[in-house]
Amino acid sequence: MDTEVKALINELEKFLRDEQLTMNETVLEEHSTDESYHTPSSPNVVVFPENAAEVSEVVKLADKHQIPVVPYGLGTSLEGHVIPYDHGITIDFSVMNNILEIREKDFLVRVQPGVTRSQLNKELKKYGLFFPVDPGADATLGGMAATNASGTMSVRYGIMRDQVRNLEIVLADGKTIHTGNLAEKSSSGYHLSGIFVGSEGTLGCFTELTLKVYGIPEHQMAARASFNTVDDAVEAVTAILQAGVPIARMELLDEPSMVQANLYSETDYKEVPTLFMEFHGNEAGLAQDVSFAEDILKDFDCLEVAFETETAARNKLWEARHHVLYAYTHGYPGRKLMITDVCLPISELAGAIQNAQEAIRTFNLQGGIVGHVGDGNYHIFLMIDLDNVEEVQKAEQLNEQIVEYALDRGGTCTGEHGVGIGKQKYQEKEHGEALHVMEKIKQALDPRGLLNPNKIVKGRVSAGRE
Repeated sequence: MDTEVKALINELEKFLRDEQLTMNETVLEEHSTDESYHTPSSPNVVVFPENAAEVSEVVKLADKHQIPVVPYGLGTSLEGHVIPYDHGITIDFSVMNNILEIREKDFLVRVQPGVTRSQLNKELKKYGLFFPVDPGADATLGGMAATNASGTMSVRYGIMRDQVRNLEIVLADGKTIHTGNLAEKSSSGYHLSGIFVGSEGTLGCFTELTLKVYGIPEHQMAARASFNTVDDAVEAVTAILQAGVPIARMELLDEPSMVQANLYSETDYKEVPTLFMEFHGNEAGLAQDVSFAEDILKDFDCLEVAFETETAARNKLWEARHHVLYAYTHGYPGRKLMITDVCLPISELAGAIQNAQEAIRTFNLQGGIVGHVGDGNYHIFLMIDLDNVEEVQKAEQLNEQIVEYALDRGGTCTGEHGVGIGKQKYQEKEHGEALHVMEKIKQALDPRGLLNPNKIVKGRVSAGRE
């Protein structure tokens, strides 16, 4: 450990309690990776601040000693976002997990970044409200904002960026700013919230979020629609969206994914390409929407539509969908999960998934396709042997092939997982000259390149601290 790191730790110990600062090897290892396949790297020290003032002081000292800082939520990211390749300080926000204010009449909440999605919804339920962004993992809201997460309900309620009204952020020099206000709309100044959401900790550390919430729907109905082919399922998705049916969720699982879901969740659903759907609304409107959607599904050779109105049955269905990631990891012991993540215009989705199916067969890899197909986002879950160099190379080639396919058709290299390390190499092709604007923003806000170095954009490399 070099002298600057030692000096920093000595200063941190002056205002943080023993339990708020650790160099324990086990804790360092826990913060050396996320849920991705990317190579781990440990920080020098992990701190657990309790408030924005402590975060500010930590960042000021990091700036003084030129030590990298990486914000950390729960480590559920999938592209190496929180891996500290330049070592330094990891700021773990798990202790900052208070729901500060619920403004039910304004449909707003104010929370600390360590609050999880399920924690918030449990409290909101008392007010007849809910927060709709549902990435599957019980991630922290700070982490979800950092990666601009979305998930199963984005087709109706929007993505994380759509929910953020205001952010409290500690900048690279330790100063604290707010990016918005409580108003429904504003034409005042640059849209700073939009710049910081999705910045993956490279522009500042979130210490507070003000978010939009929604009334719990009067009625909800879930459905499973089974098809002979993935093509039929995707074409049905396109038709339902074009018809203007206000569907809340629309998820695709291909045949291999249904097999894994049944094994892991102990369900007995048909093991064929399947759409998981959910409808929200009042009783009369919901019945009309469901009937219209069912007619459309039949036009695309739907084998069966099973509806679930009871809460327990709906929860069981969505648990099966959300647990597919864990189903794959459980079903392939000794292998590591690699997840692709692209998003395309709806009109290009069917061709993209067909291309993905062909790629899986061509490369002879084990995995399946799932996706939030209602908004053009799909994933391939690949189970790879990291010790098999040829297999890893094939997985990387497959990932590159589907990304290039998406970019060539006006899509994006990542619909919701974020850039991190894994998608950095596609940034120039996707953004062109706009990438240089991003680099200038990074340089202006973090001139020393200390905030989550070399993620999203390649900045000046901070000195590694062994």
